[in-house]
Amino acid sequence: MEAKELIKPEVATQKIQLVKGEFLPSEASDIIMSLINEKINFHKIQRLQKWEGNHNFNTNELDSRISELEKEKEKAREFIFKSRAQNANLIINGVLEISIADKTI
Repeated sequence: MEAKELIKPEVATQKIQLVKGEFLPSEASDIIMSLINEKINFHKIQRLQKWEGNHNFNTNELDSRISELEKEKEKAREFIFKSRAQNANLIINGVLEISIADKTI
């Protein structure tokens, strides 16, 4: 019987340039709010699915993350509002960095 080696991916991390460029405040608002809202909805769906499977499921962690994202959305709104007041565009550099989690059991 041959022992098989675990094949590790060549690249442990990957960066994805999601958003890059200069935008009008209205465009920047659309982009940023869409991204944050999508993430909030993801967590809300997760919470509902967990609750449907177990009505005693503790949703505190998901509730906390949703709350954090709502606060981030408000900070973004305020920042965009200031750029509008200055009649300035916004530069967005949104990079997703993903990596493979180390599975140690």
